[in-house]
Amino acid sequence: MKFTPDMKILVQGITQPIGSYYAARMKAYGTNLVAGVSAGQGGQTLHGIPVFDLVEEALSEVGYCDATVIFAESYSALDAALEAIDSGLSPIILVTGGIPPLDMIHLLAKAKARETLIVGPSSSGIIVPGKLLLGTQECEFYQPGTIGVISRVSTLTYEVALGLTQAKLGQSIAVNLGSEAIIASSFRQWLEILAQDKRTEAIVLVDQTGGDSEDETAEFIAQAIEKPVIAYVAGQYTPEDKQVGDTSAIIAAQLSGPIANTTTAQHKVAAFKQANIPVAEYPSKIPDLVKKTLKYH
Repeated sequence: MKFTPDMKILVQGITQPIGSYYAARMKAYGTNLVAGVSAGQGGQTLHGIPVFDLVEEALSEVGYCDATVIFAESYSALDAALEAIDSGLSPIILVTGGIPPLDMIHLLAKAKARETLIVGPSSSGIIVPGKLLLGTQECEFYQPGTIGVISRVSTLTYEVALGLTQAKLGQSIAVNLGSEAIIASSFRQWLEILAQDKRTEAIVLVDQTGGDSEDETAEFIAQAIEKPVIAYVAGQYTPEDKQVGDTSAIIAAQLSGPIANTTTAQHKVAAFKQANIPVAEYPSKIPDLVKKTLKYH
């Protein structure tokens, strides 16, 4: 999958205040926004972008689009995403958070059946520094380069990006997967994508407590990824019984007593280290680890 400045991008929920604000920022960054969609708001122009009532109407007017960024309200995000899938749009960036779990289960089943890549929910999106902005990423922390960043922690991603930038380690792409209990795409999916990306020489994973896929992720990296991979897990020094990373962890803490071991930062760190993947103790240590790993790879 190639992310290039000439991609034609749709914005769903463009007349929402947050959608309008970030559509203007994406366009100013150079992203090729060709149409917006907001039910009942069609016929107007916003930031020079034509607005339509339906995705189907937008595509019939502007032609094929490569991807969509969704800012729709949580109660209507499922309909917006299903409309995008039915129209063949991929990837779909779900900035919207708070989507009901049953809606996400329905959406993931449809996306899998149609082989549609979805990022989110509660995602700040994707940035290819200097070329493309899809979502709400804060572009001032990034500079073009060869380091790919895949993160589950939205705001911490910027600290990591700034540290890399200050160390003169520019980024090829940064992807925020979303921080909710149910997310659409995984570390593994994006590792596969960046493994094929010629611009990316090394990959940084930024994780948090919650979830239990790290053993599988670490094993996949060890067996299938030839590029250097560096990991950081937020909360390494938080006591295990105090770690609450997402909704599922909160429920576990309230209903089941101690949080399951596989959700803790300590378990995640151990899984990565067992697979010989360097793990940074602090975000500030990531640039040095990247330089060291590139030097000896």
